[in-house]
Amino acid sequence: MAAPAQHLDHDTLTFARQILRAEAASIQVVAGRLDDSFAQVVQLLAGCRGRVVVIGVGKSADVGQKLVGTFNSTGTRAYTLDATRAVHGDLGMLHPDDVALLLSHSGESEELVRLLGPLRKLTAGIVAVTGQTQSTLARMADAAIVYGKILEACPLALAPSTSTTVMIALGDAVAFTLSEQRGFTAEDFARYHPAGSLGRKLATVETYMRRGSELRIAAASDTVRAVFAQVRHTGRRTGAVMLVDPVGCLVGLFTDSDLARLFEARADPAFDQPIANVMTREPVTIPPTARVTEAMDLFRDRKISELPVVDTDGHPVGMVDITDLIGLNPTDTATGNRPPLRLLAADAV
Repeated sequence: MAAPAQHLDHDTLTFARQILRAEAASIQVVAGRLDDSFAQVVQLLAGCRGRVVVIGVGKSADVGQKLVGTFNSTGTRAYTLDATRAVHGDLGMLHPDDVALLLSHSGESEELVRLLGPLRKLTAGIVAVTGQTQSTLARMADAAIVYGKILEACPLALAPSTSTTVMIALGDAVAFTLSEQRGFTAEDFARYHPAGSLGRKLATVETYMRRGSELRIAAASDTVRAVFAQVRHTGRRTGAVMLVDPVGCLVGLFTDSDLARLFEARADPAFDQPIANVMTREPVTIPPTARVTEAMDLFRDRKISELPVVDTDGHPVGMVDITDLIGLNPTDTATGNRPPLRLLAADAV
């Protein structure tokens, strides 16, 4: 049996808050120190025709990994280069169009300094993020963001803490400034995030809609009996038939609930009349390029369970069933190659 959780005492919380406030205060100070060198770094990276190669040592290398992820997901192609492995052959991965971004608090890391010469010959430019104005790295780089003297939040003022937080924040500022200049959009972001909660929220309807043989489509002029006798489907069953006019445009929707109501009302003559007489005319539709969150909003606001997907000419090209968006088992992919989508209600808000 697990031991009961211990409540943090007042001194512990006070100390933790001091650490957070110290690091936040340092970011505020560094924000005030930004000058034209920041714009120069951004300009060099924006003009990079290859990729940004990020290099750091120790904790700065860890910051570099995070920064590369942010760059790649916001429209700036980037990769990391291990400083030690670089001088043992990995410099071969560099391209002449790449720009090197070096990270070092001191600006004197031996592993980075010895790379400056080779990087000058093998890349299109060198930029840096460092804390020391007169450091070798700051002086030798084509442009450098120098955030200046800061005090580490570590009680001993030794362990990298505030400095790495500042580096991460500056890296974010560079990455997001570049994405803003490029006009990077949410649609662009979605292309690079097909999985996870971000991908689900930004995905388009066409990614998850049922299509082809999974759809139930019939002529609105057919009788109810004929529609349900002739319409065939494979895979998961959708609870609605999309009804079209002679030129194939969607004109109505007839659901299993509509069929049940005819049985309950004992409306036997209706089964041999055109289904157009009992269908829902001008049903709510959505284009394939709309986001999944828009579909969720329609399901919630219009209290519907099936949502036809139509092209610009009004032809049905897909169907989104509410069960496609809520509560699917992650392994339920037998009906196609679409990745499963598990959206909770909170995701749709």
